[in-house]
Amino acid sequence: MRFLFYALSLILVAAPASAEPAPDFQLRSINNKSVSLSDFKGQVVLIDFWATWCGPCKVAMPHIQRIFDENKENGFVVLSISIDEARTASKVKPYIKSRGYTFEVLLDKETEAVSLYNPQKVLPYAVLIDRNGEVAWRHSGYVAGDEKELEKQVKAMLGVTP
Repeated sequence: MRFLFYALSLILVAAPASAEPAPDFQLRSINNKSVSLSDFKGQVVLIDFWATWCGPCKVAMPHIQRIFDENKENGFVVLSISIDEARTASKVKPYIKSRGYTFEVLLDKETEAVSLYNPQKVLPYAVLIDRNGEVAWRHSGYVAGDEKELEKQVKAMLGVTP
């Protein structure tokens, strides 16, 4: 019985999403630039929800950077969305800069985007949007090895052989 529960939980945690249009949003970047999901039409977009106080989020980020570096030339974009509230949002930019992350980092202090994609605010939470602007894959949480499935999904959507 325990195995059945575990197997079902894996299916629910990382499963292909049914083809649904990805809701658009507009947020400010850590560089105070206005960024919308629709700015990246025709590209594969990873939306990664995280916060500075989330340990598993911080562990996943170097893997996201590596996947971004290896695939950005093929039309892959990362929108890393911090859901830190106003009192901790000031920590986001220094954290990102100190780690040398180069993907786009957005601030969702009012929980606008997270409410569209992840109303339970589970962290970390990843959503892949395909080139047609549809939600193609979702994943909540992070354990070692999850980055391999993410990379597999990204490469499949980009049409890149692993």
